[in-house]
Amino acid sequence: MIRDVGGSYRRALAETVHHYTSVQGAGWRPDPAAIDALKAEGRWNNDWEASLELLRRRGLGEQGQPPLPAFEALVEVFSGFYFGGDPAGDPAHWTGFIGSEPLLVQPEFFGQLSAANLAWGFVSGAEPPSARYVLERRLGLQSPPLIAMGDAPDKPDPTGFLQLADQLLRSATSEGLGAGTPPVAYLGDTVADVLTVMNARQACPQQRFLALAVAPPHLHGDPVARSAYEAKLREAGADRVLSSTAAVLDALP
Repeated sequence: MIRDVGGSYRRALAETVHHYTSVQGAGWRPDPAAIDALKAEGRWNNDWEASLELLRRRGLGEQGQPPLPAFEALVEVFSGFYFGGDPAGDPAHWTGFIGSEPLLVQPEFFGQLSAANLAWGFVSGAEPPSARYVLERRLGLQSPPLIAMGDAPDKPDPTGFLQLADQLLRSATSEGLGAGTPPVAYLGDTVADVLTVMNARQACPQQRFLALAVAPPHLHGDPVARSAYEAKLREAGADRVLSSTAAVLDALP
């Protein structure tokens, strides 16, 4: 977890739901607790799918209610809020919520990982333009190893994670996934992230995987909500719940 998406992706999700429920009269903006509850189910890592699911649960598509939007139309509305411009265009022209994403780590963090002889990369549910913008433009990383949306099935499917893990192991040890290779850790902030590691263990039982987790920043000021969220992460199988992304430096064997 390298950026706070509470005011960007999650806000775009809420505004997209509000956009479509406004046709019912007073629009509904799901609050962070409602989004957290949905994410805790472990199935809604894709925010477009999550938006559609919240609309479905709000009653859209039922008899006497407005129809559910076409998926492609919803994606366009969501992207309008999030990017505020052509996702494939010049980021300098984006005016959306993506401009309101505080970074949770600094470039030096990745230098520290490398100095500790740790290979690293990213498995992200974000669209490639969003992921590359943060990693390359804002953090200054040069062509970092990345599996983004569309490169593999959405988490908690482990395909993308396994692809990246195998790539990193081969670059570091000349050996792919399997017994006798170093452990592979994945740090995420959702139940889907943890379940991705659980599914990877089933797909490749001879490899040692570690599931590390951290509560998203919007919960850090609410001890009760944070504790409940962290309990969900542990229940899903997290080996350790960290206080921050930077704490991973002390958590790895």
